Amino acid sequence: MAVNLPTTKNLIGIPGIEIGVAAAGIKYKDRPDVAVFVLTDGAVAGGVFTHNSYRAAPVELAANRLKNGSVRGLVINSGNANAATGDRGLGDAEATCKELADLIGCDENDILPFSTGVIGEFLPIESFKNGIRSAYLERMQEGWNDAAQAIMTTDTKSKGISKSFRLDESTIKATGIVKGSGMIHPNMATMLAFIGTDVAIVPSVLQRLTVDLSNLSFNRLTVDGDTSTNDSFVVVATGKAKNRLITDVSSSAYTALKEQLAAIARELAVRTVRDAEGATKFITLNVRKGATSEECLRVAYSIAQSPLVKTALFAGDPNWGRFCMAIGNAGITDMDPYAIDLYLDDVCVARNGMVDADYRETDAAEVMQKEDYKVTVYLGRGIQEETIWTSDLSYEYVRINSEYRS
Repeated sequence: MAVNLPTTKNLIGIPGIEIGVAAAGIKYKDRPDVAVFVLTDGAVAGGVFTHNSYRAAPVELAANRLKNGSVRGLVINSGNANAATGDRGLGDAEATCKELADLIGCDENDILPFSTGVIGEFLPIESFKNGIRSAYLERMQEGWNDAAQAIMTTDTKSKGISKSFRLDESTIKATGIVKGSGMIHPNMATMLAFIGTDVAIVPSVLQRLTVDLSNLSFNRLTVDGDTSTNDSFVVVATGKAKNRLITDVSSSAYTALKEQLAAIARELAVRTVRDAEGATKFITLNVRKGATSEECLRVAYSIAQSPLVKTALFAGDPNWGRFCMAIGNAGITDMDPYAIDLYLDDVCVARNGMVDADYRETDAAEVMQKEDYKVTVYLGRGIQEETIWTSDLSYEYVRINSEYRS
């Protein structure tokens, strides 16, 4: 039920990254549910992880191991989150890392684990380890499309994007994949996302880059207001490109690299919302003329997370009072409601806090029948603006989540 979601094309391989997948039967039958990334010696990584206090075992392990920035492999499974599983869950995550480390011949602390799926159930660890061994034997540089499918849960399509670009007279390659369609809300705001590139960059600068990319993309969307226990976004750099080593966040090379990778991260974030569980509408929500960026985001998320707004989006009902309600609930105590303008695409619904003199409900209803449109709010308080992406709330969302463990 995705909304204008592009089909993932052939993703380009990244020198220094080999990927293999396998069907381990962790939850799904006859489909890949394990992926391993084998990284060249000297690869570095940056990561951003869920702010949910009930963090899954693999998240705890990956976050701790990433502190030194070096990495030799990733081990990923779908179908089971390995969350709320206590010491056994942590031991299982460690065991999967050791399995891949033994195959690579590296320290197990250089392997990062990631899981997504049902919370509160233990991993079928022997099946998982068999899957790791099978995936390792199948690894290849061009395995990104397979990985994008292996990490899916309720996603309707795999989601990935590649690009090549010039940096310091060198050609840089980058590929990103993401899974996620429900339990999507900052901070972070996806379930699992990975970008690989062959750029040469030091670990501390790559970590800063990963945070910057997250704030420009995955922290600008919401599907249902629920932040997962397993959200993880990791950027891996192999250093195989011929660019000058990036060592400074204030350098022009860093700025150029961020611009290129942000385009990938934003598109992955947008595709996540387009593939939101049960979605029939994709909404770009732009809040302008705020006093601060923070208050613009507060207003945007207040609108995007309101069940009354989201059901109106689903129905195509231009009940614009629901937008007023949500704006007023953003917690901006000195807001003047009679300075606010509201637009649906180019249709002015409210001006100076009241219905516009030229407003016709049929015009607004026509906009809201579209699958893809923009909601714009002018706060009349300053010059700041922010944009987020969201979806509607449909009967299908309820069905998917009520039957999730069936």
